[in-house]
Amino acid sequence: MDVRELHPWPATPAEAEAIQDRLRPMLELDVPGPAAPRTVAGLDVSYAGDGGGSGDRLAAAAVVLDAATLEVVEESVAVGTAAFPYVPGLFAFRELPTLLEALRALETTPDLLVCDGFGIAHPRRFGLACHLGVLTGLPSIGVGKTAFVGAYEQPGPRRGDASPLVDGGETVGRVLRTRDGVKPVFVSVGHRAGLDAACRAVLALTPEYRLPETTRRADRLSRDALAARSG
Repeated sequence: MDVRELHPWPATPAEAEAIQDRLRPMLELDVPGPAAPRTVAGLDVSYAGDGGGSGDRLAAAAVVLDAATLEVVEESVAVGTAAFPYVPGLFAFRELPTLLEALRALETTPDLLVCDGFGIAHPRRFGLACHLGVLTGLPSIGVGKTAFVGAYEQPGPRRGDASPLVDGGETVGRVLRTRDGVKPVFVSVGHRAGLDAACRAVLALTPEYRLPETTRRADRLSRDALAARSG
């Protein structure tokens, strides 16, 4: 699939922040998003070593699922090294080159990208899902395991219960319960997708587990790729 080249690679945090500032106006946040996506791609990155994202070697996976059956349509994985130091708020720059390599190898252009991370629920309102959405032109959302920014009240205990994620007086996402009595996930829009559509997609992708099937399968693929390289 096609990915646009919109900026040179930054060498410093100041250059990375400038790129975020330049690309942010390109976001389309008033678009409702795909009502019934046919294909959904999950994106995830695994790191060698401690697994906390502080190592250099990583594997990025893109797994395209049929949205109706959740069967794998296509998958791609790329192994590389972190392209930027670990700086809070600039984490996407560590992973983007390898993620983009995995995306470019796909023959399928998915209707929706689901990132293991954040969209506008980010200090600069430009997380990984935003960046990938602008570079690909595709609807994109972020699904985080924990909150990065913002305050919220716990949603109700049942699947589908939700509460706003608010930062600086702005609703930047939604805290969504995907399983009864299980910790919620943190959904935020990235590009060309509304929050209601994003949450519908996440619930459709979580028929059995807390995390979307897109994330679970991309995580497994990236981990397997690292294991194969180290074996």
